Amino acid sequence: MGLKSTLIKLFGNHAETSDTPQDPALKTRYFKVNKDTAYDALYKLFQKKGYDIVAESKDHGEISANIRGKRKMFIVASVIMVQPFRTAIDLTVTVESSLPFDFGYRYRQIQNIYDELKQTLPYITD
Repeated sequence: MGLKSTLIKLFGNHAETSDTPQDPALKTRYFKVNKDTAYDALYKLFQKKGYDIVAESKDHGEISANIRGKRKMFIVASVIMVQPFRTAIDLTVTVESSLPFDFGYRYRQIQNIYDELKQTLPYITD
């Protein structure tokens, strides 16, 4: 990881996972389940963590939530079934603070969510 991407990681307030990210830590994760199972596991995880679910659409596979804790954050989780029993989960996290940076807090939140999902859903390694 170069200097530019390190600075973006530390001094930004928005992070998003995708199939082709600049930072490998933000790569989309795939699970060997159908869309409904992945959606239900993600919804239960958000409830267990105490996230304030603002909006949800099981048909579209999206959950929006506010996170109140050390820092206020807004997260959008998208569940997309790519193939039968190959479902992608993408996360978008924005930190709401008076400072224009969060020292990588949003990255750690993304990693924590994926790590907890890997404990409950069968993970597909690339």
